[in-house]
Amino acid sequence: MTNPLELRDVTRTLAGTEVLRGLNLTSSAGECRALVGMNGAGKTTTLRIALGMLRPHSGTVRIFGETLPVRNRKLWGGVGHLIETPFSYPELTARENILASGLLHEAPGDQLEPEMTEIAGKLRLTAWLDKPVRRLSLGTRQKVGLAAAMVHRPTLLILDEPTNGLDPIAIVGLRELIAAAAHRGAAVLVTSHHFDELARIADAVDILHRGRIIDTFSPRESDLERRFFTTILNADEEASHDDLV
Repeated sequence: MTNPLELRDVTRTLAGTEVLRGLNLTSSAGECRALVGMNGAGKTTTLRIALGMLRPHSGTVRIFGETLPVRNRKLWGGVGHLIETPFSYPELTARENILASGLLHEAPGDQLEPEMTEIAGKLRLTAWLDKPVRRLSLGTRQKVGLAAAMVHRPTLLILDEPTNGLDPIAIVGLRELIAAAAHRGAAVLVTSHHFDELARIADAVDILHRGRIIDTFSPRESDLERRFFTTILNADEEASHDDLV
């Protein structure tokens, strides 16, 4: 079975610094995978490369079995994403932005309204659907971006720190939406700094450090934060020892 997303031996340099070094990552259908790391580890760069926003200097990126770059509209219609700042047209309402995203992804028109209604309800966005985005708070704009990423029911969903700016009720709703997406067979890849949240949504957690994945563990383990920092410190100690040899 073809995995929705595969990165193999990916390298990328930005501003003279090697950000990714032989990165390997797979996101499988029906799985929510989390990518965690310290600031500057390369998480957002990884997601941008996975989406074709950046090209790797070496290595291979495949989406639904096709090697990037590709211009397959049907392929990209199955992808939903939110990377860093949510994009929207400020003069349009939240509703218009979300529906426009669905139409651009060629989702069936009769599916969009009920899907948007359900997502807006989960994220507590309903009361703001008919307000121009320019009048919305940053947290509410985040909800609009999330709804736009999910309204077409993507089979590959990539979210960068999706809980940023969300209120507690919306975080619970997002958790339910991610679980529902994975349950219907979507591959979900998220980044997050919140280990307690990862324990509730992820099936596997990859630690990205110095441009490569150094460990993968189950979020069901106890004390994820301790496991994370211990893994990072051990990797740094090994790197320092190798530099001295």
